[in-house]
Amino acid sequence: MQANTLHEKAEQLRSPDTDRKEQIMQPKFKRILYGGDYNPNQWPEEIWEEDMRLFHKAHIDVVTLNVFSWAALQPDESTYDFSKLDKIMKLVKDNGLKVCMATSTAAHPAWMARKYPDILRVEHNGMKRKFGARHNSCPNSPNYRKYSAALVEKIAERYKDYDNIVAWHINNEFGGWCYCENCEKAFRVWLQKKYGTLDELNRVWNTAFWSHTMYDWDDVVACNMLSEEFLWDGQIRTNFQGISLDYNRFNSDSMLECFNIEKDVLKRITPDIPVTTNLMGAYKHLDYQKWAKDMDFVSWDNYPAYDAVPGDAAMNHDLMRGLKQGKPFALMEQTPGVSNWHIYCKLKRPGVMRLWSYEAVAHGADTVMFFQMRRSMGACEKYHSGVIEHVGTDDTRVFREITALGAELDKLQGVTLGARAKSDVAIVFDWDNWWAAELSAGPSKLINYTKEVSFYYRAFFQQNISVDFVSVEDDLSSYKLVVAPMLYMCKDGFDEKVREYVQQGGSFLTTYFSGYVEDHDLVTLGGYPGRLKDILGIWVEESDALPPEENNSFVYEGKQYPAGLLCDLMHLRGAKEIASYESNFYAGMPVLTENEFGKGKAYYVGARSNEEFYKKYLGDICESLGIRPVAKTPEGIEATARYNDNGEFLFLLNNTQEEKEVVMEEAGTDLLTDQVYAKGDTLTLEKYGVAIVKR
Repeated sequence: MQANTLHEKAEQLRSPDTDRKEQIMQPKFKRILYGGDYNPNQWPEEIWEEDMRLFHKAHIDVVTLNVFSWAALQPDESTYDFSKLDKIMKLVKDNGLKVCMATSTAAHPAWMARKYPDILRVEHNGMKRKFGARHNSCPNSPNYRKYSAALVEKIAERYKDYDNIVAWHINNEFGGWCYCENCEKAFRVWLQKKYGTLDELNRVWNTAFWSHTMYDWDDVVACNMLSEEFLWDGQIRTNFQGISLDYNRFNSDSMLECFNIEKDVLKRITPDIPVTTNLMGAYKHLDYQKWAKDMDFVSWDNYPAYDAVPGDAAMNHDLMRGLKQGKPFALMEQTPGVSNWHIYCKLKRPGVMRLWSYEAVAHGADTVMFFQMRRSMGACEKYHSGVIEHVGTDDTRVFREITALGAELDKLQGVTLGARAKSDVAIVFDWDNWWAAELSAGPSKLINYTKEVSFYYRAFFQQNISVDFVSVEDDLSSYKLVVAPMLYMCKDGFDEKVREYVQQGGSFLTTYFSGYVEDHDLVTLGGYPGRLKDILGIWVEESDALPPEENNSFVYEGKQYPAGLLCDLMHLRGAKEIASYESNFYAGMPVLTENEFGKGKAYYVGARSNEEFYKKYLGDICESLGIRPVAKTPEGIEATARYNDNGEFLFLLNNTQEEKEVVMEEAGTDLLTDQVYAKGDTLTLEKYGVAIVKR
């Protein structure tokens, strides 16, 4: 009863009713914004009016402007020219379009690189860049920071009174690395702030190993192929995980400082306009959980790979939604038709653009936006699809699909704005853990943190069980089940959070290669899984790293499943064995365990298995905990739900090329067709079909 009380209390705390103003850019708009990146500066002015006509026809109401215009806006150090941008801003305003206004700082102009070469990055191999490419600015260059802040101030002052600006878009897809002298010096300052003394630095880096003791802060150098890192079998490896881990953190923080330099200028001049930058889903190089704290709302760019399977994009949507503890996000970019940077640039099949747009909304998006509005005529993105294709007319399949979707979004108006999900399951995701696990000195080159997470996410996704992604800093009390796949780094305090959570009635699951190290990648002594041993009731003595062609096996609920990648050789210390290995010298040792701890339970999965196992095993745990799917559907039908003051919205998405039928468990009305359904009625979804049922 006490556990139920805990969850009921938490349910009240996370209810959508507790925060009624969650719309990401309110009160600037009252419907799902529809549009995307528009670059009229790349085209003659006589084309602009035709663009406006086509935008209106397609029901487009927002454009992202000024993303890559620095060279045009500032032709030399002392000159600014806003004449063309003034015309564009007037044109879109006169045509009733809203603007997501970019700061243009994503690519510096050529004169800046010529005059201030410190602005150019140094690559991982020590090579100094010349002008070119896109992410070409050193984040710790004083000149880059000076001139980017000055440009942002000019833009903000000039356009601050435009009431159609709904958001500021800083830079664009921050990313990459730099190892120059500016970064090296800044890294030393960052370390001094973090650790205070050289003694502490030497301790956390374990520099007694290989005679690496630092006697002066100037002994610290950038961590690249000239120092600690090297290529091994196509992968970047490191001799000192602690040093490389801190350089990852530093690089992410350096770029975040650049974001905040621009943000501070914008907030001083236009305090009421929200600020964002477009993230990239599960992007390894930047700690998005830390970044999200400084963003007014999360936005991201969704470009699934050509061979993506259902669940891949959904996982990224949910990860992005979790950065702000469930608040809606903006889908800032997706392709209308085809992306041009994949190995195989497959077209989106008819209906897929609509399906994937609604999938974003189903998982928390309050916008549907594209790159790009008009397909470029030159350079590396000229074969990336646009709302307006090279033919320049509305007589294309892509434009017709865009127009049809726009009409549907008009019909929906803002009924789903601000709506949130309700989840009984949380998956722990941690960027520090990601870096550390894949920088580890072994045990297998196949260690892939996001792949491990996806195994577990997909098992819930396939059963329509709603999932939130949480950080190690987030509150766990509202969830019935918390899953932390491959929690290699168990940070200070997280074990206490988990311990209290389980003791109070929660259920916690983790896996092989968990609990090995603390925050600095120093091994937690006393046996694996370190600080989690008592909660899990086990001790892992060894782990057998199996190559891809080898597997062990185990039997769960009468069926045999594979055990591979890492096979933990564990001993029970209070836990109950659920399944054991069938072969090798550790045959008979536990591979699945369950431990009662306080009022809750802790589960441990000691080896990687397959999709069938995860679906069965996690489904069984969910059933035992009373965790229900959002809806029961045939295979291939994705079901999610969002809730706001307007009600509950059930999204049904057919990810297959076959017609499917769903039996309605509750009465409701499909907002796209106005069809009314009673409980027990059958709803038919065509291939790639979508329904949004208000219940």
